[in-house]
Amino acid sequence: MCITFYGGAGSVTGANYLLESGGFRLMVDCGLIQGGHFAERENFQPFAFQPRDINALLVTHAHLDHVGRLPKLVGEGFRGSIYSTPPTRDLAELILIDSEHVLCKEAEREASSPLCSIDSVDRTMQRWLPLPYHQSLTLGPFNVEFFDAGHILGSAFIQIRSRERTIVFSGDLGNSPAPIVRSTEPMPEADHCVVESAYGDRVHEREANRQEDLEQAVRDTIARRGTLLIPTFALERTQEILYHLNEAFEHRGVPRVPVFLDSPLAIKMTAVYKKYENYFNREASSLVRSGDDILNFPGLRLTLTTEQSKDINNVPPPKIIIAGSGMSQGGRILHHELRYLPDPQSMILFVGYQSVSSLGRQIMEGAPEVHIFGERVPIRCERRSITAYSAHADQPRLLSWLRPRAAALQSVFVVQGEAGASETLAGKIHHDLGATSRVPRENETIELEPISKVGFRPK
Repeated sequence: MCITFYGGAGSVTGANYLLESGGFRLMVDCGLIQGGHFAERENFQPFAFQPRDINALLVTHAHLDHVGRLPKLVGEGFRGSIYSTPPTRDLAELILIDSEHVLCKEAEREASSPLCSIDSVDRTMQRWLPLPYHQSLTLGPFNVEFFDAGHILGSAFIQIRSRERTIVFSGDLGNSPAPIVRSTEPMPEADHCVVESAYGDRVHEREANRQEDLEQAVRDTIARRGTLLIPTFALERTQEILYHLNEAFEHRGVPRVPVFLDSPLAIKMTAVYKKYENYFNREASSLVRSGDDILNFPGLRLTLTTEQSKDINNVPPPKIIIAGSGMSQGGRILHHELRYLPDPQSMILFVGYQSVSSLGRQIMEGAPEVHIFGERVPIRCERRSITAYSAHADQPRLLSWLRPRAAALQSVFVVQGEAGASETLAGKIHHDLGATSRVPRENETIELEPISKVGFRPK
């Protein structure tokens, strides 16, 4: 068995890994490369492999940096089946359709061909099959099982077994315990592990502070009669914010103000969450059974159309605007930032990861001004961030997840992080856990040692 790191090695985004054994080629994730104009142009480069040679593909979860190049893969010859949990399939379809529209507009501006078409998205979904957690699947020489990663609804880490080797792909691990979704399951037996490291060099604030910090941001903005901007990803972060705002207004005495969910994609994603309430954690499930609509409350306004979005400007503050994109790289949040970043009474609240060179990162790190739609925009509003809202495990959680299996692991490959984060986590894995760890290079192929501690036990 050998593994090739075609994406996600030395970078946070673009996850794309290939396992080969006995002539069978099994791919894990095929994500979009994000984080600035140059990085995004890399998505248009030819794959470093032949898509038609891939036999099957596994998807860990629905974020664009794990699924975004699937239509391109299908469009260029992939003819195998794609497998994920049922919620991941439904969420990914919405994300891919939305991404196709955005990428087409980008191609028009660049006077180039689009990365994919709506037809290739349709053909991708036709090949996509649901695989629930803990349902074993045999693909060629491999036995596959999904476990709950606790990252977003339907997210999975994957155990892949052959007769002599077992490898686990972490996908993105959750910041457990989290609102709505269940906690990350323990790591199963493995000889090798590919682990993410987005926050491999950091420790999050205590998760108990999430609710309090959000409420304080709302109260402070209300006191100044300003506007609270929350750039969010349509998937998972939006639903968590709605969950906590519902709690704040209904049970914790925070004054009600108009809340605008200004993201058609997030509105559709929230409907998928309601479809899969059986995937919620115990607390959220209990609230649902009691009759509490945990993702809705009086004062919440869903703005699907462009005209509805523009009408937000006519509502006097205080008010809250939740809009995408989460890194301010596009979407309706840009129009609101153009209007409210110069307002000293307003606040922008970051609740998610901001990649290097993204507009969100510039704002968060204190840039005195930014350029939006060609205009120079001074930043006079208050800036805050809540790292406890991250859907990614921090360094202690990553180490804790690996620790019970560390003695049996022959190798740990650290991926999906900025260089410093990956190297720091690799060092901690080696020194704290005693496991062999390394940060692979892009396009590097590594043969996995055939010394199995687990063996092949098909179910």
